[in-house]
Amino acid sequence: MRFDLPIFDVRNLSLNIGNHTILKKITLQIFKGEYVAIIGPNGGGKTTFVRTLLGLQKPTVGEVLIYGKPLEAFKEWEKIGYVPQRATLIDKNFPATAHDIVKMGRLPKKGFFAFYTDEDKRKTEEAMKKMNVWRLKDRLVGELSGGQRQRMMIARALASDPSILILDEPNTGVDVASQKVFYDLLRELHRNDGITVLFITHDIGVIADDITKLITINQSAQVCNDPKEALSCESVSELYGIEAHLLANHKKVKSC
Repeated sequence: MRFDLPIFDVRNLSLNIGNHTILKKITLQIFKGEYVAIIGPNGGGKTTFVRTLLGLQKPTVGEVLIYGKPLEAFKEWEKIGYVPQRATLIDKNFPATAHDIVKMGRLPKKGFFAFYTDEDKRKTEEAMKKMNVWRLKDRLVGELSGGQRQRMMIARALASDPSILILDEPNTGVDVASQKVFYDLLRELHRNDGITVLFITHDIGVIADDITKLITINQSAQVCNDPKEALSCESVSELYGIEAHLLANHKKVKSC
């Protein structure tokens, strides 16, 4: 049992849209320093769950506390960096540079009409260098590859100095080589910068290797603090409703 204050404290959360149950009686906590993956079938409610954590979707029943405060009372949104689903699929004709996009990440601390200070410039540069996109700062977003746009959007989320980084299927539209770079960078953010990480993914092999907590969502949620044990063929078959056969390249995942 932990006695520190959780970042997210989800209590008996349910969400219905019309006659459809999207989320059902979810209770869980996410603490500082955790590296959390969310998996589940398409349409199982993963994205809706994350949007509910952030107050973008109102639950039908239950509540979410952030740092001990109800959602409606929480004001320190700069503590949370969020990269939504398909964020890398930016209009290629959008007339902005990579630097323009990343510095928007400072807005939660300032508001839309505040002056861009030297500290803002420094934090923007630090975030871009951390994600290896500083050299691309003057490139238009339409000129960037999928992997470069991915790192740019994460840099934008990091520009506000968040305590937790939340990513919804961040590898959508990104090639395999860029995915490896992404996971290496994400691991460094967690290990070296102490950022709590929560992300939705379909990459089960990565989960087994690095993650400290696994959340499976298919309307209801199951929480496991030993992801390698949770990723048996039986448990994955039950989650996805099909017969599963796990294939992996490293020793930490057993194939069936």
